[in-house]
Amino acid sequence: MPGGPEEPEKPAPRTPHRATALRIGPRTALVLAVASAAGLAMFLWPLFVAPAPGGTAHAADAPLVFVVAMPVILAVVLAEMSSGGIDTKALALLGVLSAVNAGLRPLGAGTAGIETVFFLLILAGRVFGPGFGFALGAISLFASALLTAGVGPWLPFQMISSAWIGLGAGLLPRRVSGRAELAMLACYGVLSAYAFGLLMNMWFWPFSAGTGTQLSYVPGAPVLENLHTFLLHSLATSTFGWDTGRALTNLVAIALVGPAVLAALRRASRRAAFEAPVTFTAAQRG
Repeated sequence: MPGGPEEPEKPAPRTPHRATALRIGPRTALVLAVASAAGLAMFLWPLFVAPAPGGTAHAADAPLVFVVAMPVILAVVLAEMSSGGIDTKALALLGVLSAVNAGLRPLGAGTAGIETVFFLLILAGRVFGPGFGFALGAISLFASALLTAGVGPWLPFQMISSAWIGLGAGLLPRRVSGRAELAMLACYGVLSAYAFGLLMNMWFWPFSAGTGTQLSYVPGAPVLENLHTFLLHSLATSTFGWDTGRALTNLVAIALVGPAVLAALRRASRRAAFEAPVTFTAAQRG
């Protein structure tokens, strides 16, 4: 009404705090893009190149993927250290979270698809940014493989896939907060679980299904035909079992402990003050 008391303005919704513990500059972004393209090519090669008969699933390719994956992690860290984008606090936090995530993995050990290694990766990537999420995904999977005797030709592919999950979590929209943020992270956890399963199926599919079956890889067949066969193979072997178990684990873990873990990580981020400028003061003479 005219002349009546004015209503106070409602405060704008608060954007969730996210400090970029490991910033990605143009140089680092280029390194990540090239390495991700190379890693994706290593996953999708069955659609374009016929494998040698009688070969073991990527046994000879695994060292090459290590050559691609591990230098990327080192390049991210070294490039950011040289530009002042990462400090000892970020390195210490990366080590602590990698150790925690590696310790969480044996709790599920993949039984019925229950894998507890991804929900913390998603939450940490959300809070600390895509670069930190990429490094955490690769390092924590490598460390957990050492704990669970899971070192094998599949490990480099797991490392790259997990690194992409952490990277994607850090690239999610920043202005989403509250329950909407939790729902977004839960949906991302479900989708990333199925994507992880598809990628891991692709690298050994030409050798796992044998020959002469309806789910077998056909060398030289059109890409769409082999892709259709691969999707049927994944649906029959893992999507409704292992992948769904992984997706449900991410969903339940993020829904139940997500708010508490996000609050703890953001509190640690504020105390660490990753983005605070470093200043030096001249020593006072006596």
